[in-house]
Amino acid sequence: MKIAVTGGTGFVGQKLVESLQEEGHEIYILTRSPEKHQNTDQITYVGWLKESFSPEKKLPVLDAVVNLAGESLNSGRWTEEKKQSILQSRIEATEGVLDLIDALPEKPAVLVNASAVGFYGQSRTKTFTEETTEAGNDFLARVVVEWEERAAKAKEKGVRTVYVRFGIILGEEGALPKMVLPYKMMVGGNLGSGEQWMSWVHVQDVVGLIQFALIHPDLEGPLNGTAPNPKRNKDFGQTLGDVLNRPHWLPAPAFALKAALGEMSTLLLDGQAVLPKKALREGYSFQYPELKPALASLLEE
Repeated sequence: MKIAVTGGTGFVGQKLVESLQEEGHEIYILTRSPEKHQNTDQITYVGWLKESFSPEKKLPVLDAVVNLAGESLNSGRWTEEKKQSILQSRIEATEGVLDLIDALPEKPAVLVNASAVGFYGQSRTKTFTEETTEAGNDFLARVVVEWEERAAKAKEKGVRTVYVRFGIILGEEGALPKMVLPYKMMVGGNLGSGEQWMSWVHVQDVVGLIQFALIHPDLEGPLNGTAPNPKRNKDFGQTLGDVLNRPHWLPAPAFALKAALGEMSTLLLDGQAVLPKKALREGYSFQYPELKPALASLLEE
């Protein structure tokens, strides 16, 4: 397949591109800075999202587009400016993909667009699947709703569209190193009450789910990118401590996290139990359905 990828130089994007390469696909990484990268036999960097670039002239007929672009949620305190930047980075990238689809002489068969479980809002009592159609009403939910609404316009153009609602992605980068640090300092414990749900997923399954969406022509709309066994924060932390052979004992009070992080503390103190009902129904087999082996694969030396 010939596949264009946005966000291809990021944490998830690099893993995806590596896997696609191994399977023999041709990858076209859409980037604002193609001059910073060296093309290879399988990977071509194509300028994108600047007026001086015309990516449609540099691309072959594409089979698929994967849109992973968007500013990190945990790269700074959520000021109003930062929140606007989080939203705009996702909208700009998705609009850029839609513009590219319009400009291509032949449309790709499928767009796989990143999304997030933040769509569902926060709950300690409910369980969410793709059949849950009512979105939450907090900041993250509003971001996801707008993000997915833009991506859904690709379907109107005749492109099968899947938006993968990722949970907490566990890998060598991203959230996990920040979670590990207190345990390595022997001060790991519950965040707030510890009762909040954490819908996690191993980065290898993130890659697997994207590829699954690419090749299954019946899949469209929301696809939950979470492992089938979410954990409450207290159980996640205990498992993390066990894998690291460190104690899970010192809680971080909610008020302290809110004082330190402001609204961004919701990433640590709130959550939702999200199940990958559609992926399981369609036959996806998780490499890491359980938390302890997932953490061990990343943390045990």
